[in-house]
Amino acid sequence: MPYYRVVGEVPRKRHTQFRRPDGGLYAEELMGEEGFSSDSSLLYHRHLPTAIIKAEAVTPAVEPRLEPNLPLSPRHFRTQELTSAGDLVTGRMTLAGNGDVRLSYATSDRPSELYRNSMGDECVYVQRGRVRFESTYGVIEAAEGDYVVIPTGTIHRWVPQGGPANVLAIEAAGHIRPPRRYLSQYGQFLEHAPYCERDLRAPSEPLVVADEEVPVLVRTRGGLTRLVYRNHPFDVVGWDGYLYPFAFNIEDFEPIVKKTHAPPPVHQTFEGPGFVVCSFCPRPLDYHPEAVPIPYNHHNVDSDEFMFYVGGDYSARAGSGIDVGSISLHPAGFTHGPQPGAVEAVIDAVSRGVTTTSEVAVMVDTFRPLDLGQGALSCEDPGYAWTWAR
Repeated sequence: MPYYRVVGEVPRKRHTQFRRPDGGLYAEELMGEEGFSSDSSLLYHRHLPTAIIKAEAVTPAVEPRLEPNLPLSPRHFRTQELTSAGDLVTGRMTLAGNGDVRLSYATSDRPSELYRNSMGDECVYVQRGRVRFESTYGVIEAAEGDYVVIPTGTIHRWVPQGGPANVLAIEAAGHIRPPRRYLSQYGQFLEHAPYCERDLRAPSEPLVVADEEVPVLVRTRGGLTRLVYRNHPFDVVGWDGYLYPFAFNIEDFEPIVKKTHAPPPVHQTFEGPGFVVCSFCPRPLDYHPEAVPIPYNHHNVDSDEFMFYVGGDYSARAGSGIDVGSISLHPAGFTHGPQPGAVEAVIDAVSRGVTTTSEVAVMVDTFRPLDLGQGALSCEDPGYAWTWAR
């Protein structure tokens, strides 16, 4: 993360003796990226974070399988039709993926078991419901519209509150960060950035639970393992550093507006290895007197566009079947844009005094082709590709 935080109790100097009330030493755990050469945080445990008493390989109930997007075509998936069999981790249904990122959808009212993704960072978008995110760093209360960004290796669990929660999970093969162009050379958000440090929510106090043996599901490139820890990992009395989970609500994104229609990079929210995440939010329409305030037909030859429609009115897609909960995939090799008649309809609406758009969407652009998962193929609208020709 771009700035330093300290939560709970920590000693004045790093790597010095820090004693429990009974005189014993707290155990340090350094969580760091890129081999001690990038961001890190130092956590202080009541017990050894290394003490495991059992390890067993885990075979997933459904083995994620990806298929090429062949024949090449635009796709429309209706997540409203998906039902998870597990929790917000084990119940993830793979929608699409490649070597850089996996995109999954889950809906559940069940608490997850403790989980550690040691393959890369995660960015989980809460489409609907409320969840309590618990981790070794503390608690984040998240709700509709929140992105929760989780550093690699963080032990955590999801606890839905008051009913089911629906989430889109973006699992990276590396690290997810704010775009570099938004940050100074020292990591502070610059004035032109569409959000800043004040918009980010991180744990504010330690989470210490009753001590007990507990299993943790761990994902590595080799597969899944369930490790049993002698002591519950939620025993951290304090931590400090630049690396920690945080939440950012899409409503706090400040759209950038031009006289004429601006391209998707103005909506960029995060970047990962081989992909970017963008937030499309309500904003004033383009205000040039002869502007066409709607996306133009475009062919981004270097990326696939995965768009999750989460709220508002999608005037550019009228007649396509796209609705709240829909996901469109527009692959490289295909030119896409507004539905027939949408440009004229929006220009007419502007002439009648409409000045804003209400759409809310989360977009993931990847720089390698996305293959298709069984979750997406099970809820595909087979007629979508032909809607521009009607």
